[in-house]
Order: sequence, then C-alpha cells, then structure tokens
Amino acid sequence: MPSGFRVGVQNVSQLKFIVLKVQRTTKHLNCNEEEGIGHGIDDGRMRLVVNVSVNNGDDDDGDDVVVTVVVVTPILKPFFLIFLSFFLFFHLFLSSKKAPDAPSSSSAAAATTPPLIRIRPGFRSYDDYIKLQLNKTLNPRLRRVWATRDWDRKVRVFARFFSELKAEGVLTNASAALCVGARLGQEVAALRGLGVAGALGMDLVPAPPLVVAGDFHAQPFPDDYFDFEFSNVFDHALYPERFVAEVERTLRPGGVAVLHVAVHRRGDKYSANDLLGGVDGLVALFKRSELVRVRKVDGFGLDTEVVLRKKQKEKMKKNK
Repeated sequence: MPSGFRVGVQNVSQLKFIVLKVQRTTKHLNCNEEEGIGHGIDDGRMRLVVNVSVNNGDDDDGDDVVVTVVVVTPILKPFFLIFLSFFLFFHLFLSSKKAPDAPSSSSAAAATTPPLIRIRPGFRSYDDYIKLQLNKTLNPRLRRVWATRDWDRKVRVFARFFSELKAEGVLTNASAALCVGARLGQEVAALRGLGVAGALGMDLVPAPPLVVAGDFHAQPFPDDYFDFEFSNVFDHALYPERFVAEVERTLRPGGVAVLHVAVHRRGDKYSANDLLGGVDGLVALFKRSELVRVRKVDGFGLDTEVVLRKKQKEKMKKNK
C-alpha cells in the first residue's frame, strides 16, 4: 500500500527543492510533487503531502508511515535529506523482512511441488479433500451412467489405447497391470479383454471383481509389484509428488507408467492440481524413471499421454 510523509516548508521553492532531492536520493520511491501543493495551510506555513509507493514485492497491505518534518532554514536542508532518506530506507528494510502468513494445508502441499504444477486452493484438510473425491465416486447418478451408458464406449476407447501400447511392446499379456483411480473398472475390463489377465484396478471405493480399495497417495501394494501402471486421474492428486512416488515404488525396474493428463484445458471441479504450460512439471516428479514419449490423445477430456519407464537398478545406482 502507498505510504506517505508530510513535509512542512516555508515557501514553494523550498518545497520543490526538497521533492526533487528526494526523487534523486531515494530511487525506490515514486513522489508526486504536484499532488499536495497548496493543501493544508497551517499558521501561514505551506504543508505538502507526498505519496510514496514502497515496492517490497508483496501485494499484501502494509503499514502506512507518516513523517512530519519542518524545514526552518536552508541550512537544515542537508540534515533533512539525510534523515528522511535514512528513515525511508529503514522502513523499506523492515517491510522486506515482513513474516509470511502461516500456510494452509493445500499451500503446504504446493510448497513441495514443482512450480509447473499448481495445487488448487480450498482444501482445509486431507479429510476435506477425500470427501470431495468421494462426492464424485459415490454419486448414484454418475455410477449408474458409468455402469450403463458409458461402459461400452469407454471400454472401446481404452482398448484402442492399450492395443497401441501392446504394439509398441510396453505392455504384454503377461504384464501385471494396475489401473490407478479406476472407478468402476472400464480400463481394467479393456485390458482383460485384450488378454492382460493380471489387470487390476484401484480406487477409494472398491468395485469387485475389477477394482480394489486403495488411496493413490499410499498404494496398498508391495514394492516392485507391477509391470505396467495406467492412470487418467493424476489431476485429482492433492500431493502429486506422493502420487508419482507410489507409482515408482510399486513398479518393477523396467516397468512402464502411462498417464493421461490435461495440458490444454483445465480438469473438472474435482481436480486438485493443474499442469501449467506442459508436462515438464509432471515428468520432473519421476526421479527413478526415464521419459519414453509424449503424444496427443483424445481421452475423455484429457489431451496428452505421457509414457515413462522405471530405470533398472544398475542405472539408478550409477545416477546416485
């Protein structure tokens, strides 16, 4: 917020002299010498109010500072300038040391997340976040749509994606495959329909026999368990780094992770994070994997497919 100081002067020439000197001496201040001329005449003495904008890089409101200085004779001008400059720079220093506000739970999550991923505000606790996700997962109307009208269409689309991955050799019938955030399990049904008999889904709410209960921030599986993991719900992760760490933990060395994400559009109201400008923020979270490729897809509102392969243990040791 703008801060101000008041200067009492004996004539206009002194007034302009002082303002011009302040402008030259204090480079961080924006002074308007015309704004206060002729205002507040008190006891025959002309008084000027000069607005000073203190730029401390913070948009929050700051404390206003008002300094009243009376210039009696021209001899005092140098002392006045020294005092005024010292006081204003001292205020600048104190403003720059202003303590930040205490972070909320969602801003704390953002603090450990690369800047290319934005955590959406508004979650007061992890329980609040889980409740929002369950509002979608347990919605009777949505579950009815997923199980009927959407079922065949989604299974066909997922089957096309997975067939292409099989053709590339990143997925085989022998793969132990996990679908993270599988809802009722359309992607699991697509994998099993292509011959990947070991496919399994995981979601907050189980949907037997295709989907078991689990939180993607803490998967209920042992280390190095799957050959292939697919997810199209990365945007629902409140803690993206934990989501990725769990994928890498449960993938076997050489295993492949495939994520469908939204880059050119925002996710729905249940999303907890947004990718800003591309997939770099997502790829940077994979500390033990190498990027295989990125391509455009059309997958139920998600426009980009990212494929990563977990490094072999020998490679990981060399990189340490």
